[in-house]
Amino acid sequence: MSVLPIVLWPDPRLAEICAPVEKITPEIETLARDMLETMYAAPGRGLAGPQVGAMLRIFVMDIGWKEGKSDPLVCINPMLQEIGEDRAVNTEGCLSIPGVTADVSRPSQVQMVWTGLNGGRYVQSFDGFGAVCAQHELDHLDGVVTFDHLDAQTRADLIAEYEAQ
Repeated sequence: MSVLPIVLWPDPRLAEICAPVEKITPEIETLARDMLETMYAAPGRGLAGPQVGAMLRIFVMDIGWKEGKSDPLVCINPMLQEIGEDRAVNTEGCLSIPGVTADVSRPSQVQMVWTGLNGGRYVQSFDGFGAVCAQHELDHLDGVVTFDHLDAQTRADLIAEYEAQ
């Protein structure tokens, strides 16, 4: 396992839609392990394929590890199955846009379906921070970053803050 370099905004790969994972191969298994190691080293709670230059529909997340409740997930070809009606604004950071946080409005509850490394199909509901993290990582697979959720002025201000670092 190894820590991979994280792709930083405005790298154009972060704006691309990722290809589905066709088959779980040893290379995909290695990628998933390396992504988990990279996420923990960053230290983050989620990391998507394009953030390490792998333009595939795969992400990892572990929302509780910083509080000692580790539950790592490897999500291959994830999709939202249900989206709750209630929304909440949360402050989000991104490993590909270090040093900048933004308030983003998202559904408070989602149900996601994905394939695990073992080839099994998983369905899980997420709420609170879990819902935020899952949606944030799914966004990366569709070429969407935090800046894309903001109004023009807020986006311009945060980009200027990021570029001034």
